[in-house]
Amino acid sequence: MKQGNLNRRVVVTGIGVVSPIGIGRKSFWDSVSKGVSGVKLIDNFDTTPYRTKIAAQIKDFDPSKYLTPQKIYSTDRFTQLALVAVKEAIDVSRLIIDDNNRKRIGIIWGSSEGGINTREEAYKTFFLKGPKATDPMTSPKAMGVAPAANISIEYGVKGLNYSITNTCSSGAVTVGEGYRLIKHGYADVIIAGSSEAPVTPAMLCSWCKLRALSTRNDAPEKAVRPFSKDRDGLVLGEGGGAVILEELEHALARSAKIYCEVIGYWSNSDAYHLTYPNTQGETAVMKGALEDSGVSIDEIDYINAHGTGTPINDKGETEAIKTVFGKRAYSIPVSSTKSMIGHLLGAAGTVELIATILAMENQFLPPTINYEIPDPECDLDYVPNKGRKAKVNTALTNSFGFGGANAAIIIRNHTD
Repeated sequence: MKQGNLNRRVVVTGIGVVSPIGIGRKSFWDSVSKGVSGVKLIDNFDTTPYRTKIAAQIKDFDPSKYLTPQKIYSTDRFTQLALVAVKEAIDVSRLIIDDNNRKRIGIIWGSSEGGINTREEAYKTFFLKGPKATDPMTSPKAMGVAPAANISIEYGVKGLNYSITNTCSSGAVTVGEGYRLIKHGYADVIIAGSSEAPVTPAMLCSWCKLRALSTRNDAPEKAVRPFSKDRDGLVLGEGGGAVILEELEHALARSAKIYCEVIGYWSNSDAYHLTYPNTQGETAVMKGALEDSGVSIDEIDYINAHGTGTPINDKGETEAIKTVFGKRAYSIPVSSTKSMIGHLLGAAGTVELIATILAMENQFLPPTINYEIPDPECDLDYVPNKGRKAKVNTALTNSFGFGGANAAIIIRNHTD
């Protein structure tokens, strides 16, 4: 196949998710549509020294239910989450991988922190017990490419294999770049997704030092308050999400169920600051995705916001949305699923895209929970506290990250 000058259509035929509010797409959607919070007190290590003592962890994740003892030993938690999410996505898609197609199937996986659990344990062992006690699997478990490599080995995928580390937009970039590669003929199918397991002592400490985390320890479920005037920071979360991206004709030929069509994607850099968001960059990335999609601002029915719950982000994102959509911004529902699942860092983009896909499938908008005090500087329709039925034909999802790494994806209900 001649590559690079094609303009093929790309659809989603499989989704899989592991989240603080549900393992599997059905459980996840049941919780996210009802406004269930996954934020709890951290109980797997001592949080006494820290200002923040809460996180959105997957309390019921038992890797032995899904993976062999050998696989568990040889993988970090972020890879385990990836393997479980991918298995569901492939099962849902009914994609058969064999010698006829494995070289035309690719993998793009994202994570911001990689195998941080393995690294922390390795450093602790090294400094307390010395070199002889160090686990020889430390590097293979901790490396950023570990999920993609393990997915490739597990399913015999021999096409392109990328690993993306683009801070909090990593998960969106994996999907967007997969969309581009299929669109231009470099693959027929891409397994795209992201995973993160950042709730560790050192990571929690570093985020506390940044003063970016909520300290509402007495009411964990109410801690993440995107767009509410009394918001006081984000909450770390863990999870993983996977989507099967497929060229339209390839999907139709095997009678695959089509969840949606990916019609627009853009990524950019603020070139501004390592940790401080920039409204101009956020505005530009949404405009880029709209231009790539070919749809007008009047066609966007829903926006799944980055919506971290920090004072700076929510104000800036609101301003960016109003700049892009003008008066139309006030009639577009905007919600933040981070209010329920916390901030999954590099995994946020894929999991939030899945929430958007399910919102479209169910014609129902997930809420922004804990929205209690309106902020005059955040004055859009944030679907406060309770989800609602709505017509969703075309939707936009935003992902903004440290270092000014932004991404936006537009999806549409597939009807022809």
